[in-house]
Amino acid sequence: MQRIQSFSLRGIDALPVEIECDERPRREGSNDGGPRTTVVGLPDASVRESHQRVRAALAACRFPSPRGDCVINLAPADLRKEGPVFDLPIAIAILRMQGIIGERADDLLNNFAIAGELALDGMVRPIRGATSLAALARERGLRGVLVPTANAPEAAVVEGIEVYGIARLDEAVGFLNGMYAIPREMPPAECPPPFGAAIDFADVRGQEAAKRALGLAAAGGHNALLIGPAGSGKTMMARALPGILPPLTPDESLDVTRIYSSIGAVPRGAGLIRERPFRAPHHSSSAAAIVGGGSTPRPGEVSLSHHGVLFLDELPEFPRVALECLREPLEDGFVTISRANGSVRFPARVMLIAAMNPSHAGGFAKSATETRAQDKYIGRLSGPLLDRIDMHVEVRAVAFASLRSTRIGLSSADLRTKVLDARGRMEARQGRGRSNAQLPGRELDRCCALEGPAQRLLESAMRDLGLSARAYDRVRRVARTIADFDGTDEIGESQIAEAIHYRVLDRMRAGAAA
Repeated sequence: MQRIQSFSLRGIDALPVEIECDERPRREGSNDGGPRTTVVGLPDASVRESHQRVRAALAACRFPSPRGDCVINLAPADLRKEGPVFDLPIAIAILRMQGIIGERADDLLNNFAIAGELALDGMVRPIRGATSLAALARERGLRGVLVPTANAPEAAVVEGIEVYGIARLDEAVGFLNGMYAIPREMPPAECPPPFGAAIDFADVRGQEAAKRALGLAAAGGHNALLIGPAGSGKTMMARALPGILPPLTPDESLDVTRIYSSIGAVPRGAGLIRERPFRAPHHSSSAAAIVGGGSTPRPGEVSLSHHGVLFLDELPEFPRVALECLREPLEDGFVTISRANGSVRFPARVMLIAAMNPSHAGGFAKSATETRAQDKYIGRLSGPLLDRIDMHVEVRAVAFASLRSTRIGLSSADLRTKVLDARGRMEARQGRGRSNAQLPGRELDRCCALEGPAQRLLESAMRDLGLSARAYDRVRRVARTIADFDGTDEIGESQIAEAIHYRVLDRMRAGAAA
């Protein structure tokens, strides 16, 4: 019997699977249709079909198929196995059991995890989750992994692991027998931008106040909603936002790469994704598309935006159930999808940037009738969802003089400098990796203490605008970011006043109620 180490993907996590292969000689005179291969261990349909792909690949590479009945066990037996990742390790187990792969390969087979899908001609096709497989191999103390050539760059981003890319089954056999040299894969020095180049804020005419607001959102990691008429530059500014965000840390880059690797979306030849994700799903997207789902749970847009920006344009046009599903991820930073056979957790620490017109007609209300229509349109968004958006930013139509002006306003370089300076102040005060938007209760009280006039101003706004306790905390977090952005330690009246100014929808609702 031969054992090979491989993995099964659950969510974005790789779980260890041991492949056991045993061959039983057939009885003389047996007439039940020739040698049979049985795959056990809770396989799905694609895994049960693997023995047919393996036999065809063996024949294409001129290797003999098992002459007896072959049993393939995927352990542990209580873990459901999905996908074609077991083709290559099953073929290698069969060839080692037959002696075609010699004893000298045992050291490699005992210390390497193997995964890959086989084509009928013996080529090794790419798989999902190669980055997670490499991380699992390192965690279990293995030396390295053998993966399809197309997946080798994304697996090589995990430090401390040897990665070898396999293009064909016969190439793998030659490598294991020491007859064929495969160079060790090294992490690519450069990764092509997977999300496209960001727009420069300098290309947005006018809207200096809105640019500052998005600079504050980037500095503090705050969710923001842009409210303004069509053509005012909301979408353009949202697409410029990734260009002013701080760079991903190595751990954040690995998290993002694992997520994209789990759905096979790492760009070909790319290694570590170093650019913050920017996702902009269409407003017709379903709840499953936004937060993830399916019979085999897959990450949705909110998880594909992890450590980046999720941009929802025309926010009220999204299905209400899809928007309400965002409430928990925005608060907790992860999505849990439960099924009868277990639950899967996907990371979802995102900056939500949304945009909307103030009314179905597209502009701000100018009459009592238009005000009622505007209130009805805004009413499509629930209070609990709006509470989770720190900043409601009013974006007015661009003045004609601004369109004609040759003056260049705030650029991405200007805003990025201020964002990085503000993040530096946050890290000195709160520690690395924690933005103002993520401050928990006690730390919020310590970092955002208010005194005298500032406290009275906030109390007055709470009373007049009917702010919830959650909105109260969010105003304080935004005020803390304003102080950091402007290079001051104390939160005064001006910071509180500006933070309250970013509660546009609360002011609209309070005005409608009056």
